[in-house]
Amino acid sequence: MAGSAEEDALDVLRTQGRRITAQRGLLLQVMRASHGHLDAGEIYRRARARDPRISLSTVYRNLNLLKDLGVITELHLDEEHHHYELREEAEHYHLICSNCDRVVEFDSSSMGALIEQIGAEHGFLIDHVHIDLVGLCQECRAGSDM
Repeated sequence: MAGSAEEDALDVLRTQGRRITAQRGLLLQVMRASHGHLDAGEIYRRARARDPRISLSTVYRNLNLLKDLGVITELHLDEEHHHYELREEAEHYHLICSNCDRVVEFDSSSMGALIEQIGAEHGFLIDHVHIDLVGLCQECRAGSDM
């Protein structure tokens, strides 16, 4: 059974008059199953394991389409290449370790309140937020103390 983010993605494709091709469905399944942040190369490797006929250009083309439709989010995560995740209903944020590249997702009601306050103070209606907090995770900090 598909998760709600995947079902929402399929609904967006339908409403935008886009076909739900086998390749698009496969990419959404790969991303849902990952429960994390995959770069295009890893999405391609996982999709190719399920369908050897899929090409890297098909993956890139569909990632761009899904991103443009707001179905997936492109993340930079303090690296040179992009990572992707299915867009979820609830906003979440990322803690990124600058040493080991570990990414931890978190949500926070106080962050939501702060974002609303900032929007109100500046007269903005905020519709999307992307926050990455970069530093050292506990394990890397413990390793540097030795």
